[in-house]
Amino acid sequence: MSAPSPEPRFTLFGESRTASRPEPGLYVVATPIGNLADITLRALQIIAGADRLACEDTRVTGKLLSRFGIERRMSAYHEHSSSEDGERLIAEVQAGGSLALVSDAGTPLVSDPGYKLVRQAIEADVPIFAIPGPSALIAALAISGLPSDAFFFAGFLPNKEKARAERLQALQRIPGTLLFYEAPHRIAESLAAMAEALGERQAAVCRELTKLHETVYRGSLSSLARDFGEMAEIRGEIVVCVAPPEADAVPDEADADRILTGLLAEMKPAKAAQEAARLTGLPRRELYQRALDMKGDR
Repeated sequence: MSAPSPEPRFTLFGESRTASRPEPGLYVVATPIGNLADITLRALQIIAGADRLACEDTRVTGKLLSRFGIERRMSAYHEHSSSEDGERLIAEVQAGGSLALVSDAGTPLVSDPGYKLVRQAIEADVPIFAIPGPSALIAALAISGLPSDAFFFAGFLPNKEKARAERLQALQRIPGTLLFYEAPHRIAESLAAMAEALGERQAAVCRELTKLHETVYRGSLSSLARDFGEMAEIRGEIVVCVAPPEADAVPDEADADRILTGLLAEMKPAKAAQEAARLTGLPRRELYQRALDMKGDR
């Protein structure tokens, strides 16, 4: 593989610096989520020195390169890229090249494309290196004021109401802070759905982290849903953090059996399971099987 041109350099604090060429491999590079000053020195070295950049959007990455005086070959790699696209990139690494994978913002693969490329690199026995840095979900968790000893990242909720409700029901009993990404035009609706499925938990809505208009809203899910529902216009990228369930709010099997026993006195197993699922947050299918067992039906 021919050496890239021009010479790898980047500009820092007004001074042009030479970047060393990284060893062959795939580099998963975190980039700023808003404030470009959050780029790490190691990330600059890798981005400036890599033979090629695989970018979610070359226009977005181009702004980052321009800010730091970097000139590098860029190839688009996004959620619609084919396996063949990945194979061509990996082939360059196998030939002795270095490839830096960057998303538009934050850490690649965290609700961003790149998983398929990493899998292809593993299958091809290509070295993979993590270049850590900014992540919107970790930044939001750090300032949310909610427990951070255990957390679960749930990405974006489904668009359709039924699928969203089912997804939230599946997350009810997770004993940790829940983290979601959400779009501005859906935030009020999603908060209302969270309040209905998860109850009156405390939450934090973090908007435009590290940017000029960074704002954090804190309160109960229902109060936040109401506040956002009254806002005329909402912009920016959003992370929602939701507190874990109270320790005594997670029902065990004995609680479920007691609830089912009472419901089965008045309802058929299917209806009893549906109501028990609503009351306990346990999976309806699991409760239905328990109800059948209790009734002696198979």
